[in-house]
Amino acid sequence: MKHKMCGLLIVCIVGCAGLVGLSAQQSVDVRVVSDLDVERYMGLWYALASIPTSFEQQCIQGTTAEYTLLESGRIDVKNTCYDAEGQPDVAQGQAWLPDASEPSKLKVSFVRFLGLWWFGAPYWVIDLATDYSYAVVGHPTRTYGWILSRTPTLPSEVLEGIFVRLEQQGYRRDQFRTIDQSIHVSPMCP
Repeated sequence: MKHKMCGLLIVCIVGCAGLVGLSAQQSVDVRVVSDLDVERYMGLWYALASIPTSFEQQCIQGTTAEYTLLESGRIDVKNTCYDAEGQPDVAQGQAWLPDASEPSKLKVSFVRFLGLWWFGAPYWVIDLATDYSYAVVGHPTRTYGWILSRTPTLPSEVLEGIFVRLEQQGYRRDQFRTIDQSIHVSPMCP
């Protein structure tokens, strides 16, 4: 009985330490980049890694996001990926700036009903290369995250730097899965 109590006490101590560590990690606020030039952000991005989501389960490879600035100031969003049979899966959405003084904190929706976009979710740009060659999109609760690049690959040292900065923001490296972009680097594709 004494060994069971000792074992239970150790499990409780380790569990509490884990919770304190998780709590400390989550106590860091997710910070966005200080300045985002929305026009420069437009165009095609390759998703190199992401936190898996239920709405991307069918995506096996080749995930991209294409952003187009509309006359209204809103942003057309076209996400494309390829399923296990190599067929494209396209999701159309729209993004907007709820507060023009915070251009790095967008909202995005893929639900259109009666001509309106509903259920806008936070789309925060939390890391960005000065030349806009890569970007990292996050969420205030850290439940979503994407590492985006203008090219289908990034040098390993650049990716390592991104992961270090993600960890400083309270993300865990093991949350992210690598996305196969080989469909975009084959000789037949530009």
